[in-house]
Amino acid sequence: MKTHTLLASMALALLAVGTSCSDKIENSTPALKPRIVVMTDIGPAEVEPDDKESAVRLLAYADRFEIEAIITSIGWNCDPYPEEWSVYLTQVIDAYQTDVQNLMKRSNQQDFNNIDEEQCTQELGYWPSADYIRSRAMMGSKRAGIGVIGADNDSPGSDFLIRLADEDDDRPIWLCSWGGANTFAQAVWRVKQERSAEELKEFLNKFRLYTITDQDMQYSMRMNRAYSSHQWLRRDYPFDLLMVWDESAWLNQNELGKSNWDKYASQIQGKGAMGKVYPKFLWGVEGDTPSFLNVMPNGLNNPDDPTQIGWGGCHEFGISPDEETYAWTNWQQPLKDISNAYEHKFYPDEFNDFAARMQWADTGEGNHNPVAVVNGSQDLRPMNISAKPGQTLKFDASKSFDADGDKLSFNWWFQEFPDETSYPAIGNPESSKVSLSIPEGSNGNIYHLICEIHDDGPFSLTAYRRVVISVE
Repeated sequence: MKTHTLLASMALALLAVGTSCSDKIENSTPALKPRIVVMTDIGPAEVEPDDKESAVRLLAYADRFEIEAIITSIGWNCDPYPEEWSVYLTQVIDAYQTDVQNLMKRSNQQDFNNIDEEQCTQELGYWPSADYIRSRAMMGSKRAGIGVIGADNDSPGSDFLIRLADEDDDRPIWLCSWGGANTFAQAVWRVKQERSAEELKEFLNKFRLYTITDQDMQYSMRMNRAYSSHQWLRRDYPFDLLMVWDESAWLNQNELGKSNWDKYASQIQGKGAMGKVYPKFLWGVEGDTPSFLNVMPNGLNNPDDPTQIGWGGCHEFGISPDEETYAWTNWQQPLKDISNAYEHKFYPDEFNDFAARMQWADTGEGNHNPVAVVNGSQDLRPMNISAKPGQTLKFDASKSFDADGDKLSFNWWFQEFPDETSYPAIGNPESSKVSLSIPEGSNGNIYHLICEIHDDGPFSLTAYRRVVISVE
C-alpha cells in the first residue's frame, strides 16, 4: 500500500462520519447537500474585503451547500471583533434575496419550502430563502486565543454548534474557518465540561475543520502558534477531529485573483445585486473561498479524504507548521508544489464556474454544467474498482450529457501523489471512452483516475468523476 493511502487510512479510520432534523438519515446520498458552517471575520472593505467577496461566492452556490450557520467572529484584523461589522454579512444576504429569484431559474425552482422544512435537510439544487440564511447568521467568539476559552466565552455561535452536533443526522459538518476557529474551540471546551469522554469524542467526530492558515490571533503575532486555540485542538484531538490546515490554496486564490482582477471587475462586480456589493481586493482576492471549494460536490473529490485533490487543494496527515502538533496540511515539499500545480490548473475553471453563476444572478439565464456519467453511473461520489496486475480496464463516459445541448470534450488523467512515480498509460485520454492496463508488479497500488468534462457553452463549464482503482 502506498504511503499516502496508508496515512489516510490510519487517520480516517479513527473518525466517525457524522446530520436530520426529525427522521434519521440512515444512508446519506449525493442528492443531499453537504453541511457547512462558516466562521468569518467579515468587515469593511478598507480592512477585510476578501471575506465579503467569499460571502458573495458562497451564496452564489447556495444550491450546492446546506449552510447550517454563518458565524461572525474574530480574525487577524479584529480582536475583539466589532459586532457592528456583521452588517457587511447582512448586505450580502440582502443582495442574495434579490438575486435568488434569478438563480432559482437555473434549477427551475418555483418557490421556497416553508422555513420549517428548510431547517431540516436540503437537496442539491435547492436554493434556500434569504430568511433561512438570516436565521442562521449569528455572533461567535469576539476574542482570539486559547487564553479566552472558558466559562465566560460562550456565544450564540458556540451554543449553536453543539445543537447542530446533537441533530440526528449522519452527514459530517464541515467548519470553514475564514478567520479564527475560536467559536468551535469554545464549543469543544463546553462539551468537555458537561459530557463524558466518549460523548466528547462523538461530538468531535461530527465535525471537519478546514482553516485558512491560523487566524486565531492578531496578524502581527501570527507565528506565535501556542497563542491559538487551534494548537490545543490539534494537540489534544489529532485523531478525533479531522482538521485541515491549508497553506497553499488560500495563497494561490489570493494571488491568482489579484493577477486576474480585470476579469472580476468585468464578470463579477456589478453582476446582479450581489455583484454590486462585491468589493475590490485589498490584500488578495477571496483568500477564504478554498475552505468551501474543498467541499464542493462536483465529483472531483471526497473531502473526507483530504489526500484527494479538489478545488480546495490536497493535504496529507503529518506534522503541522508549528512543528509540534499534527493535522492534514500541505506546507511541506513535495506536496506543497503538487497542490500548488493543481490549484493553478483548476483556477480558470473555478473562476468561470463562478462567473457563469453571476450571469444567472444578473439575468436569470446562462449555461449549465455538464453531467458526468461513467460506465452508466451518474454519481458525485468516487467510483471504487478493484483490479489485478495485467488486467485491462475500460471506462465509458459517452453517456455524459449537457442540459443545454452543448458539445462535450473529455480529458482523463491520474492524480499525482508524492510517493507515486508511475501510472498506467491511458489510451486516447481525450476521448469519451478510454482503456488502460494495470502494470505487472503494481500489487497494493491505488490509482486515482479523473474524468474531466468541459462543455463548449459560455465559460466552458466542467464536470468531474473520480475512479479509485485498488490493485489487489
